[in-house]
Amino acid sequence: MNKKFDFLVFIGRFQPFHSGHLKVAQKALQHADQVIMLIGSAHQPRSLRNPWSFSERDEMVRSCISKDQNKQLITAPLMDVTYNDELWVKNVQSTINGLITAHFTTPHKHPRVGLIGHSKDHSSYYLNLFPQWGSVAVDDYKNINATPIRNELLGHSDGVEDKINQLAAKDYIPAAVSEYLLEFTLKTNKEVFDHLCDEFQFIQKYKKGWEVAPYQPTFVTVDAVVVQSGHILLVERKASPGKGLFALPGGFLDGSEKLKDACIRELREETKLKVPLPVLYGSIRHNDVFDDPYRSMRGRTITHAFYIELKPNQELPKVKGADDAKTAFWLPLSELNPAELFEDHYFIIQKMLGQY
Repeated sequence: MNKKFDFLVFIGRFQPFHSGHLKVAQKALQHADQVIMLIGSAHQPRSLRNPWSFSERDEMVRSCISKDQNKQLITAPLMDVTYNDELWVKNVQSTINGLITAHFTTPHKHPRVGLIGHSKDHSSYYLNLFPQWGSVAVDDYKNINATPIRNELLGHSDGVEDKINQLAAKDYIPAAVSEYLLEFTLKTNKEVFDHLCDEFQFIQKYKKGWEVAPYQPTFVTVDAVVVQSGHILLVERKASPGKGLFALPGGFLDGSEKLKDACIRELREETKLKVPLPVLYGSIRHNDVFDDPYRSMRGRTITHAFYIELKPNQELPKVKGADDAKTAFWLPLSELNPAELFEDHYFIIQKMLGQY
């Protein structure tokens, strides 16, 4: 049977892969010789929004389809590029072009490429970013959303087995994903899951502190991007959220201080950086605002980052973790790993350094 497309592209985070996703994948497999599934938010640390790695989500997807369908399916990780949609689109285009070159076996023929998906809300805006490809629309299935599924699992650590079985019984998650999640939460990754549940409880308790406010508050924070001699100053977080992850020195703005002063204060409190105040203020090169709505699970949080470039020296200034930081340290810029960095700090660093 001749199919309309040589390749259909399906982009999503699949946190987790649910029955609505499966309906899209099945339709794609029916209409294309091969399906390219780009699994987003790859190379991120585990968090309440991204509990499962690329390989784990890939395994979920492949467990739901037949052996022959698995041969049709091509999966690849897709990294977020927060604060630069154009670069994200370019990365998608480059990835798809590379995969088509590797897998298209019909010479002297232009491949028929399409994008498939369900336009559910503002998060599906990407469906309009690739006019060079055809498109296949898929109807909504039971109005399933991955966010409440995650919340159901993470909010019921003691009764997670029952929750998973209930989700499967309602056909919110495929049976194969149900089996995978039972294994993940109760056996192979129980310690990881328990840690995520602890983080979830922390966030719920944190939000209760302002649930009586007449409207949702917006928090203002500051972050210091301090660079010297090809190294960046980071801290290791001592407590939830993000316990154990690396982060920029920073924190919340006090009601009586300016943003720049708050940044320098937090920097000195968390790192004990042995650099005189006049030098720190004089080394500020520029600042920027980072306001991705999903950047913090604690609530709507807008941060102001200040780029501080210290004069090159063979000896880096001494630092010591204090306050909210377990440790403070200098890391070579070449060793930055997005999977180790808290929230959107990797993307803040990239933008402040002019990487995109």
